[in-house]
Amino acid sequence: MAHTGHQTMRRVLRREIAGTIGLLTDEDDFRAMRRYRSFTFDDHTTYLRQVEALLRTRSAQGNHTTVALFDPADYAEFCAGTGLDPDIPSSRTRFTAELAATGPTVPYEGQPLADLLPALVDEAVRQATWEYAANRLARLGTCTLCGEDLGRAAFARASALLVRILDTAPPGDRHLVCSVSGTPETLTCVLYADQDTDGTTPLDEAETLEFTTVLALGLAAHSPGGLVMRTTAPGTPDRVYGWRLRGHGLQPLTAGEVFDAYCTDIESGDLVSPESNVDYSTPPDLGEEPLPGHHH
Repeated sequence: MAHTGHQTMRRVLRREIAGTIGLLTDEDDFRAMRRYRSFTFDDHTTYLRQVEALLRTRSAQGNHTTVALFDPADYAEFCAGTGLDPDIPSSRTRFTAELAATGPTVPYEGQPLADLLPALVDEAVRQATWEYAANRLARLGTCTLCGEDLGRAAFARASALLVRILDTAPPGDRHLVCSVSGTPETLTCVLYADQDTDGTTPLDEAETLEFTTVLALGLAAHSPGGLVMRTTAPGTPDRVYGWRLRGHGLQPLTAGEVFDAYCTDIESGDLVSPESNVDYSTPPDLGEEPLPGHHH
């Protein structure tokens, strides 16, 4: 009887262990892992099907699973740095555990793998964008005239601007996009700031940090860029307005400039039909009160 009791307790404990699966999202990464003899899959489609079946089984058993983006180059670097043999399964397990703490992850909640894969890739892009922008900000150093930390000052200014943008926005769901060019490639980040029925605007902490960091980099580096807000509320047309990054601040776009931006295909430059029930407008006044940050 005692043995049966122990088995039951182990089953209960297994249900309370959160697991992480490292996923090879694309064909190239999958091929890179096939050089290890202990990696026994030989077809990416079959591999994805088996992963999905495992996720469904764990979910049916009441187990929570997080899916992490498994990058073979990062894995090889991890093994070299820790002295682990990359061609044994336990090394992959160690790396996956590391990913669970520091890498891009998405919780499995029963969604098809076809939906989970792009969400995981998006999360990886978000994290890479934030890390790049944060590193660039940190490397700006201090002002030669006053000794102020330029990156920290730009972040304080960007934070204050974001607060003003949200405070002046019409009621409803808010969708902000910030893009900054002038770096090796354009950085783009998104912030969803949906308003609750009581008027409060709960923000995702990671999204807000990334958005503020990218905006701060654009302001500090005087990079070309822009910020666009779209608000949605029942019974009214969606409202779209925005600003261009100018110096240490934001310059309002005219309604015509916002219309042109929304109705031009980014890739080809061709005009596209405007959306119906959308009001392209000038942004609200953000106020004259001085913003924090560096002023030289």
